[in-house]
Order: sequence, then structure tokens, then C-alpha cells
Amino acid sequence: MTSVPRSAGEWVRRFHPAPEAELRLVLFPHAGGSASYYFPFSQALAPDIEVLALQYPGRQDRRGEECITSIPELADQVHHELLPWIEGEFAFFGHSMGSILAFEVAQLLRERHGRQPRWLFASGYPAPSRLPSGTVHLRDEAGVVRELREVGGTDPQWLSDPDLLCAILPAVRGDYQAIETHRWRPTAPLDCPITMLVGDQDPHTSADQAAAWRDHTAGEFALRVFPGGHFYLEDHREAVVDLVTGTLAGARSAARAEGSAS
Repeated sequence: MTSVPRSAGEWVRRFHPAPEAELRLVLFPHAGGSASYYFPFSQALAPDIEVLALQYPGRQDRRGEECITSIPELADQVHHELLPWIEGEFAFFGHSMGSILAFEVAQLLRERHGRQPRWLFASGYPAPSRLPSGTVHLRDEAGVVRELREVGGTDPQWLSDPDLLCAILPAVRGDYQAIETHRWRPTAPLDCPITMLVGDQDPHTSADQAAAWRDHTAGEFALRVFPGGHFYLEDHREAVVDLVTGTLAGARSAARAEGSAS
């Protein structure tokens, strides 16, 4: 494993340090989500894979900061914050808005540093070239709550308690503005493989929109469909962890075999 930055800073949460791990997996939360959402994934993946979960501004311990309401601006800051952490092998996993942000960060790393993740796991959102527009960020409070109840992933207690709701709404609205107003900038496909994961009842991602991720890699592509809705991964956490672990282990084995052959 590469050296560890002195401080994780505000952006990176390293719940289960794994200094002997050969690879770091960066997890990108969904709209309104936080790094702590991925705590169980980090726990399950350690110690073979060291997880770095991102904490965007405007939530939890960063509530005092303004949300970033532009995907390009958010991607630029995330890419900068990640540089000290990804000197060695790394991969990305993003759910919902996080999948688009992970893709944009991967593009920046290629353009500015000639580097890409070993693998990109995109979950629960249409391909960059098939992004839908939306108006959730323009709705009143009741309209935003209606959306959160529909997609799931938020404790109903938070949606029924005025004080708790007040704490999460700014981040939800800011993130929805970022993703609903984002437009794809046509670029060459990534070289790294992409695995797309989606629930078969996801109201935000059709089968065609999920399969269109294939157009964004010049490498291997796989589509995995799970029973469930937008937050299918909560009911299938073990299967998702197994998929990620197996995929990355296979990729590392192939890379070692390639290196031995050369």
C-alpha cells in the first residue's frame, strides 16, 4: 500500500484502515448521502480492500459549509482531494449521483494526470450520455420529501421529524440541483472497465439507460441487475460486496499475470 496522507482532511473518511491492502476503493455517496452510509461496506471489505468514503460539504460534520451545486465543480475538488490517496492501485464505486461524479473524477484524472481507476462501479443511475433533467431541487419541502419516500434510502424517522428534516434538506436540495442540471460533456470513453449495477424496479434508471454505460468504456463492460428499487444495495449488500471483491481480485490477478509474462 502507498503512504497515507498525514490527515484525511474534510473530504475522506477512512473507517477501517487497512495498511496491508493492495488497493483502495473510493466510495461516492448518492444525492443527500454521506460517507457514513458506506460504513457497513467498508467494514465488509476490510482488510483486503481499504475503503475511502467521501464526505461532501453541507452534511453531518460539514453542515456549516455550503453545498456544491455543480457536478464539474464538485468533481474538480474531489479529484484534487483524492490525489494524495491514490498513488497506488485504486478503484471507484458510486451510487446514484455518486456514479456520475465518479465518472467525472475519472475523466479529470485521465485528462490531467494520465491515470484512471482500475475499475469503475456505477450504480443506480443512467449513463452520462443519457442523463435526465429534473425539478426535484425546485420543489417545496413536501415535494422533496415525496421524492425521498419514493426512492428510499432515508430513514422514515428523519422525514417525519421537523428538526431532523431541517438538517438534511439543504444537502438533498443542493445535490439534486447538481445532478439535475448536469449535462454530459462528450469525451472519449474511459479505458478502465465499468460494471453497472441497478435494481430491476429502479424508478430512475431503465434497462436501456443502465446498458448505455457500455458506451463510456473502451474496456470490459458488465451489467448486473438486482431485485429491488433505487436502493437495491441495502437488501443485497453481501452480494454487492462479493461482486466488488471478486471483480477487483480478478483484475489484480490478471495484472500480475500480465506483468509476469512481460
